[in-house]
Amino acid sequence: MVGQNMYYTYVLISVKDNSYYIGSTSNIEQRLNYHNTGRSSYTKLKMPWNLVYFEEFQTLSLARKRETQIKAWKSRKAIERLIKK
Repeated sequence: MVGQNMYYTYVLISVKDNSYYIGSTSNIEQRLNYHNTGRSSYTKLKMPWNLVYFEEFQTLSLARKRETQIKAWKSRKAIERLIKK
């Protein structure tokens, strides 16, 4: 699914309430497991989560910049447009 030595910006959707969570990581599968096992205090109340979108980057810095950009939109519609691309 994902390349080695890559970094990712990802979007999760809560099955519980349809809210989105945007993050960045070097391992999407591990990070999704982290969110779905209640180890994140921010996301544990909205479990379970499904991965709905991700982008690959060469560096963690670029992935985090993209994460910040998406979060700055503060728009559900903008996130949904991104996911549907």
